[in-house]
Amino acid sequence: MEEAEFDPIDLPPPKRTLPAKLYLISPQDVGGPFPDRLKAALEPGVATAFQLRVKDVDEHELARLAEPLQRICADANVAFIVNDSMALAKRLGADGVHLGQSDGDVRDARALLGPSAQIGKTCHDSRHFAMEAGEAGADYVAFGAFYPTTTKPSNYRPAPSILTWWSTLFEIPCVAIGGITPENAKPLVDAGADFIAVCQAVWGKDDTAAATQAFAEVLG
Repeated sequence: MEEAEFDPIDLPPPKRTLPAKLYLISPQDVGGPFPDRLKAALEPGVATAFQLRVKDVDEHELARLAEPLQRICADANVAFIVNDSMALAKRLGADGVHLGQSDGDVRDARALLGPSAQIGKTCHDSRHFAMEAGEAGADYVAFGAFYPTTTKPSNYRPAPSILTWWSTLFEIPCVAIGGITPENAKPLVDAGADFIAVCQAVWGKDDTAAATQAFAEVLG
């Protein structure tokens, strides 16, 4: 579907009343020492959500791996979100689920997981997808990748102005994702991102606590 023309350049900067928040995306390997690395990453109190994003692993095994991670998140008062799978989110009693464009409908996730679940939707660079997700009852929409990334290579490159457009016109929070580091996050925060989603910027570092703390100042 062709989107209506809309030029967000003339929109004023969004009036931020709260700082942006850090949303951690897991690496592929969440076994071995990872629970301790997650616990350390959450200790600075900068991150408020953690998404379990592990591909091509049996659901029973993934549920086993998820158990200590979910407990660590609960102890830190951090939302535990499952990527893609409504069934796994239901099985774990997760705080919510994040759906890609091909991972099911927000309404179905709401019916399965209940009114308190946090349901997010990937919207790439599409205003149309984002408005559809909002109308379906999503709790947040995610735009990206804003920068080159090896975590989930993407041909989509939205301009930061899509965050300004969304946050100025809609109340549902928006997430910026894709190759974000402490050095390049500020334009996205200034544009209106409510959450900054990161993966390698934290898990690619030896000291995960220092890596999350590095985002504290830029989040405002």
